Amino acid sequence: MDFKNQIDFLKALQKNNNKEWMDANRKWYKEVRDDFIGWLNKINASLAAIDDEYYDTPGKKGINRINNNLMFHPNKPIYKDHFGAGLDKRPNTGDFYIEIGIERSMFAGGLWRPDPKRLRSIRDAIDYDGEELQKILRKKSFKDTFGALYEDVKLTKAPKGFSNDHRHIDLLRNKTFAVATEFSTKEVLKDDFEKKVIKVYKEMLPFRRYLNQAVTV
Repeated sequence: MDFKNQIDFLKALQKNNNKEWMDANRKWYKEVRDDFIGWLNKINASLAAIDDEYYDTPGKKGINRINNNLMFHPNKPIYKDHFGAGLDKRPNTGDFYIEIGIERSMFAGGLWRPDPKRLRSIRDAIDYDGEELQKILRKKSFKDTFGALYEDVKLTKAPKGFSNDHRHIDLLRNKTFAVATEFSTKEVLKDDFEKKVIKVYKEMLPFRRYLNQAVTV
């Protein structure tokens, strides 16, 4: 994978964030996109080899559109400043997200502001065996990799059906259950980057499995 070419394309795109420039450089875009899809296919195979429950997600299925959704975000530029993709993308569960951008790249996973039904399922799981999730979050290697849960909107008090003195109240007040870790462009360009992808995937897996079991059982 020629990540330098990908990043050079993204830099040029951000300086010329308009349809006219994209149309004129469609061949370059297709070259970069196809290269990224090929790399995703390789990562997809590597992850499937280490995870018996992995949900096969070819690059073309996992890759996200480079266009911003202007219907919901009218003030954003037409095109994103990164290429993103979701792997292990089983329907209605949290995938393993990969983002390669100009200034930073990111791996993330979990569930971002799930719908009320899935959010309730996660909270019910925490009520039942929140100690298991706490154990995952407190593991030293997990904390070294992700820090803590992704900071997002939280309730100011206990959600409906739970008490304010619940032993896991800090978890229950979350509306997002996700973690992320960032990499610099310099790290992405190194030869060992693919090994880091696999290492992060393995570290995140118990967390994602906990959440995905909660929303599917």
